[in-house]
Amino acid sequence: MRAVTIHETGPAAGHRVEQIADPIPGAGQVVVRTHAIGVNYPDMLVVEGKYQLIPPRPFSPGKEAAGVVCAVGEGVEGFALGDRVLLLPEYGAFAEQVAVDARVVFPVPDAIGFDDAAALGLTYQTAHFALVERAMLRSGESVLVTGASGGVGLATVELAKALGARVIAGVTSPDKGQLALEHGADAFVNLAAEKLRDSLRDEVARVTGGGVDVVIDNVGGDVFDAALRAIAWRGRLVVVGFASSRIPELKANYLLLKNIAVLGLQWTDYRARMPQLVARVQQEIFRLFEQGRLRPHISARYALNDFAQALDRFNRRDVRGKMLLIP
Repeated sequence: MRAVTIHETGPAAGHRVEQIADPIPGAGQVVVRTHAIGVNYPDMLVVEGKYQLIPPRPFSPGKEAAGVVCAVGEGVEGFALGDRVLLLPEYGAFAEQVAVDARVVFPVPDAIGFDDAAALGLTYQTAHFALVERAMLRSGESVLVTGASGGVGLATVELAKALGARVIAGVTSPDKGQLALEHGADAFVNLAAEKLRDSLRDEVARVTGGGVDVVIDNVGGDVFDAALRAIAWRGRLVVVGFASSRIPELKANYLLLKNIAVLGLQWTDYRARMPQLVARVQQEIFRLFEQGRLRPHISARYALNDFAQALDRFNRRDVRGKMLLIP
């Protein structure tokens, strides 16, 4: 089979697709033949050696794919040859076949195609846990999503709307704002404005009549600093990522003065510690899609050989919604 193979981490253009042996499932594993592979921001960080967990080399990157079970290992129950599934491993998905722990494999309803299934995985899982598990979002509350046109951002916009929230998209251009509006946002605010600490607070106040109840922050840096000032009394801010490359610092007195909470989300911990909850959330995501309440924006499809072109778009900040590799 063919697989993207990383011998030493570095720029994506320095890596290649190689012919390697087909995987054999170990105990508790299934092998999945991939039909659509999700491309995510952490994949770029892994390939370049900048992620918090770098697998033993050589390895294939890739944290999500959809396909068909083609082999079943000893002790696996609930999966059979030919089953359509979504897999969410720590790495390995940039390949034609993947041997993966059955606990991170989820049945895909017949009505959902492989492309949509792959697009409904990691980003929507992250969004759901940020909104429900961490922020404890209630219907009728307002949500500001920063980096709202990217993978996790756009998924959060859709899910927050599906959960009954008033959604404000934080973006850096009108075209990104328009995309967010098309996917459920009620309004968008400019994250590229001068004097952002004041301008964001003022824009959010204008839209909400005060402050925002929940912030889901994918950006960090100056955007985090500004978003903190835009939160309403008893509001919550969930840190998801640092696309700006600056990890912000926080003065705790501000939390006290406004009775606000700042929380973090590391989704992989839930996958390791609470796999049954992750499985239930994935069922809920698929259910919302089947009801027409989620509509993943697949902006580009690449051949497996062109994986480096897809990853490079993250460095150029040229990603809208979801990109896929089609093996």
